[in-house]
Amino acid sequence: MGVCELCGRDDVEITVHHLLPKEMGGTFGATANLCIPCHKQIHALYTNEEIAARLTSLSDLRKDEKLGRFIRWIRKQPSSKIMKIKKSKERRKR
Repeated sequence: MGVCELCGRDDVEITVHHLLPKEMGGTFGATANLCIPCHKQIHALYTNEEIAARLTSLSDLRKDEKLGRFIRWIRKQPSSKIMKIKKSKERRKR
């Protein structure tokens, strides 16, 4: 358990997110400790190619319009709540 570096919620299960996806050369690069919903939401909205092109830092992730809406919403959710994360309509079409 820990604090999510993206949404700031406390006492959440943490996963390691590679800021540059591993398949794009980020295996040994910078990482961020994210709660499971935030981590899943990033990958539900964007492909690894999109992440590598423009979302390679926590500040880039926070500034993103779609993720910003999600972050504002999830900050209000209890850390014990389990969310179902779906791929965005744009991602499902690919």
